[in-house]
Amino acid sequence: MKLKPRNRPTVLLPQLLALLTAAPLLAAPATPDVQLKLLPIGGAAKMGGYMPQRLALSAEKPEAIKKLPADLAAPLFGTLKFGGAATAVAVVLDEPEGKPSRLFVDANANGDLTDDAAPVWNSRPVKGSDGKEYQQFSGSSKVQVSLGTEKAELNFPMYRFDKRDPARAASAGVLFYYSDYAREGEVTLGAKTYKALLADRMATGDFRGKEAEGGSGVQLFIDSNEDGKLDARSEAFDVRQPFNIAGQTYEIAGLTAGGESFRIQKSVKVVAEKKAAPRPVLLATGKPATVFKAKTTEGVAIDFPASFKGKIVLLDFWAIWCGPCIGELPNLTAAYQKFHGQGFEILGISLDRAGDEKKLADFTKSKNMPWPQVFDGKYWQAEVAQTYGVRSIPTAYLVDGDTGMVIANTGLRGAQLEKTIADALAKKSGK
Repeated sequence: MKLKPRNRPTVLLPQLLALLTAAPLLAAPATPDVQLKLLPIGGAAKMGGYMPQRLALSAEKPEAIKKLPADLAAPLFGTLKFGGAATAVAVVLDEPEGKPSRLFVDANANGDLTDDAAPVWNSRPVKGSDGKEYQQFSGSSKVQVSLGTEKAELNFPMYRFDKRDPARAASAGVLFYYSDYAREGEVTLGAKTYKALLADRMATGDFRGKEAEGGSGVQLFIDSNEDGKLDARSEAFDVRQPFNIAGQTYEIAGLTAGGESFRIQKSVKVVAEKKAAPRPVLLATGKPATVFKAKTTEGVAIDFPASFKGKIVLLDFWAIWCGPCIGELPNLTAAYQKFHGQGFEILGISLDRAGDEKKLADFTKSKNMPWPQVFDGKYWQAEVAQTYGVRSIPTAYLVDGDTGMVIANTGLRGAQLEKTIADALAKKSGK
């Protein structure tokens, strides 16, 4: 007896592949969008600092300006650009000799500088390194800018050094400004929800940031230790780089230009988790300086403060991107030239970013800074800065290389610097 073959369904390989691709067995769960509320003012205080930007000033009037105040005497012009070229804001600084400085900002970006609210612009006297009195100006303006597809009125603090001050010659044609706006709210990672703040640190008006070696300029702050504060060293993450929270690496995706929406998703990459920053400690005068070992950019081993026997040394925390640090350089170089032969040294601790070795070397050479620098490319996570709990720069300590004690933690800026050093040297020599 013959057995009849069973009827079996025939499935061709192409059909099988089509079925598998059309209906995956395990679909990845969708990541919900993060939506943060716009904070038009007060962002700089919440993130514990700011990154000053330089606006070059010129006597040449931009074509976009249609109408100016009639009583300008010695105007200088500049243009702030946000969101690429989506918003161009004209700025006019009127500084006639012997008369008060005045600031005008085309806050509504219509080319008419006579129909805008007057910006805040105040002055205060400061004593220069030459002993003369100068003026420092500061204020702010609320500017209407494009944030993605929406318009918003954002606060921009501004400041300017006296153009007559020879110690500020490098800033004579510059107005400094920075962003005071951000987006804030909460983000959920795993089973936990954290307070968060999205910051456009470079004041570009585009929360996506730029692909750049030194960072995008936009950071997402996450209160990972849940202490109610945001730490720029351990809780700020570049929006274009993966980051680690509680052992899991994440990435940001779908970030809009206005920052109103994005996703945080698990990453296939693995990066180290940032260590929680130690609480800042202002080392008191007469107390031992914190010891550390490091190598300078020239490869010289430093055992601080033992390497400076017979000297007094200024431990200077700074960075080439730090406007106030650059502003102090004329005072620092003048003090070094005056007192170096008497036993005064400087040790720079750079908080610059990875890959900035050449920039740092070129900068220190061009600015006549012959003293040694310690640089590890870790930005706010720089090891010596972490050891000293540095939260802002410039920060400096004057230390006795023989006793290892802190001589001064104040009086190390401006015209006070030379007096503080002179007093310390006189005391050390017994004069």
